[in-house]
Order: sequence, then structure tokens, then C-alpha cells
Amino acid sequence: MFWQTTRFQIDLSQPRVMGIVNLTPDSFSDGGRHGDLSKALAHAQQLLAEGADILDVGAESTRPGAQPVSEAEELARLLPFLREAVRWNVPISIDTYKAAVMRQVLDLGVDIVNDIWALRQPGAEAAVVAHPSCGVCLMHMHREPQSMQTAPMTGDVLQEVKAFLESRVQAMTGQGVSSERIVLDPGVGFGKTVAQNLSLLARQAEWQLQGFPVLAGWSRKSTLGAVLVQEGVVPAPGDRVHASVAAALLAVDRGAHVVRVHDVQPTVDALKVWQALREHA
Repeated sequence: MFWQTTRFQIDLSQPRVMGIVNLTPDSFSDGGRHGDLSKALAHAQQLLAEGADILDVGAESTRPGAQPVSEAEELARLLPFLREAVRWNVPISIDTYKAAVMRQVLDLGVDIVNDIWALRQPGAEAAVVAHPSCGVCLMHMHREPQSMQTAPMTGDVLQEVKAFLESRVQAMTGQGVSSERIVLDPGVGFGKTVAQNLSLLARQAEWQLQGFPVLAGWSRKSTLGAVLVQEGVVPAPGDRVHASVAAALLAVDRGAHVVRVHDVQPTVDALKVWQALREHA
């Protein structure tokens, strides 16, 4: 199995690590730490040195309650970084839902569009269709970032997520986007309760679609904070590293092909142990 992207066919016969580069001042995990261009580029290079296979770059926070930024502001944050990063000969993914941003970054040579709205915003489908080889990650989200955790999902979350992903796959393949370009994300934390998020991991096989790779995004999520809470104190995102690695490893063991993480080195090390064990089974 492989993931067809603008410049690369990413081999998914082994799990791939997607390192997160936040160019935002208000990310839930590391907001503002890498907002300066030189710091962001250095951070991205460090992630690659630690073993990241893909860089996922975002310039607008999608944490619960986050306020949207304008298209102009998002591009002002993204373009200086991307003009340098696309020269590194590594797959670059952009975390955006705006069609105009997609068009500009794809024209620049970006490989993947990672969209929390699964290309449901105006013009987003057309932007991806117009680039005949770019990769795309379609994610399930209940409601929208400003309200998704104030009124999370109810009912059978697994079947609803599966039905949504099936509908988005049909919408895109119906417009000529080949299945090899599509990866699916259940949207951990996006309008779901702690129990629902854990069920998506525990019963991952029940919502996966045959033939479509899965991206798992558990890194530092609030569900892990809820699991780790002690005496009413929830660990800060930066104190959820070990739990994040465990969740990534469990997702891969259940069939995920890509893990999106803040902490690349410990994730890569854990996956090396997992791979070695499989080879000696």
C-alpha cells in the first residue's frame, strides 16, 4: 500500500511518522514556540533528524474553541516557511480547510492537504481535484472547532464516523480523485467524548474502510489528559508524551498507517521495537 502525493509515493508497508510543525500563536500544545520563521525551520529540521517521514504544517489552531484566522494571515504565516521547506525533498502536508490556501500551497509544490473539514468547505474539493496527484487526508469532525466540545456526539460513534468517511470517499472518488491519494482520520477529540475517543482506538477495525490507510492523531490530546488525571489535576499537554507514544503504538498495532505526533523521537523508537517484534514473531 502507498499514499500518492504531489511529489512522492509514500510506502505504507511500514508505519510512517508525521511530525507536527505549528506556526500558530495559540496551538493547544506548543502555541507560539515556533512562530518565528527561523525557529519554525529549525524545529522542522529537528523533527526530520529525529526520524519524521512527513512534516504536517499548520498556521491556524483547530483546538476546541479556537477562533478562525483570515486567509491572508494564514498564508502570511505559511508561505515563508514553505518556500524553504519544499526544497528539502521530504513530503510536506498542510493542515488547512481554506480552498484559496490549498491552491496556493499546492502550486508551491506541497504534497498533501490535511483537512479537518474533509474538503466540505466551499471550493476545497475543486482545489484538490485540480491537482491530479496531491494526497489528501479526510477527517471526521462533529460540528466545528468553536462548539465541537460543548455539544459532542451522541449515539453510535463508530458507525457514524464510518458512514461519514465512506460518504467523503465516495464524493472525492466520484470526482476522479484516485483512492491511492486518500488517507482517513477518525478525528480524535473533534466533537467526541473521552469514552468515544477511546472506543475509536479500542475498536478501530470496526470503522476502518478496506483499502484506505488510516492516520491516527492522538498526540497530547485531552483524552490522554483525562486518562492521566491524578487528584483532580490534569497533566499539561507537554506532560502527556508517554501516553501519546502509547496511543500511537496502539493505533499502529490496530492497523493505522500514519501517526501524527509532536514527539517524533520517542514515537520512532517505540515503533522500532514494535517492528522488531513483528519480524521475530
